[in-house]
Amino acid sequence: MPVEPPPSRWVLPDPAHLEPGDLVGVGADLEPGTLLAAYRSAIFPMPVEGQLAWWCPERRAVMPLDGPRMSRSLRRSRRRFELRINTAFDEVLARCADPGRDGAWISGEIGAAYRRLHALGWAHSVEAWDHDGRLAGGLYGVAIGGLFAGESMFHHQNDASKVALVGLLETLRSGGASLLDVQWLTPHLASLGAIEVSRSEYLALLAAALRSPLPAAFSNGEPVG
Repeated sequence: MPVEPPPSRWVLPDPAHLEPGDLVGVGADLEPGTLLAAYRSAIFPMPVEGQLAWWCPERRAVMPLDGPRMSRSLRRSRRRFELRINTAFDEVLARCADPGRDGAWISGEIGAAYRRLHALGWAHSVEAWDHDGRLAGGLYGVAIGGLFAGESMFHHQNDASKVALVGLLETLRSGGASLLDVQWLTPHLASLGAIEVSRSEYLALLAAALRSPLPAAFSNGEPVG
C-alpha cells in the first residue's frame, strides 16, 4: 500500500471556488504531501518560464476507460510488446524528460519529485517492452484510489506508447478505477479517444474516483499482457 507522507504546509485553493482561467497558483513546493494534496484537489504542477505553477483547467481532458478502440493495426502492434508495470520507472521518467523532445517541460526538480512519489507507492509507470528486451515506450503518472493522473508518455518504436496506454486502461478497468486524467486535450490525445469535461464535471468524477480502491496491479510490478 502507498505510504502517506507528512501533510503539505501550504493551503491550496478550493477547486470548487476558483476564478476563471486554468492557472491557479505559483510557487509552493514539490514535497510528496503537497503533490498529493494538489491531485486530490484537481490541481497539478507544470512549470512556466522557470517558475513552479499549478493548474486546474476549466476544460479538463479525460480518457474514457472503455477506449481507445483497438484498430486492426494496433492489435497487431500489441502482439509485438510485453506490458509491464513499475519495472523501469526511472527510465520511463528519464525518457519522458528528454530535453530534446518538443515541448520538454520535466525539469530535474520535477523528476526528483515524482521519483520520491514512486518510492512511496504513489507514482507508477506502464511500459511496453519489445521481444529483444528493449524499452520501446511507456508512460507515468500518479494513482490515488481510482484516479490515475497521467503525466507524460514517450515512444521509441511505432505504437509503443499507444500499447502502453491500452495496457493502462485495461489495468484501470479491471482494478475498479474510474478516472484517467490527461489534463489538456491535444489533437494526439483526441485521436486516442480523450474527451473534455467541465471543471465541475471533473470535480464530481474525481470525488467518486477518490472513494475507489487502488488497482492491485500497481503494487506488484508484474507483466500485464
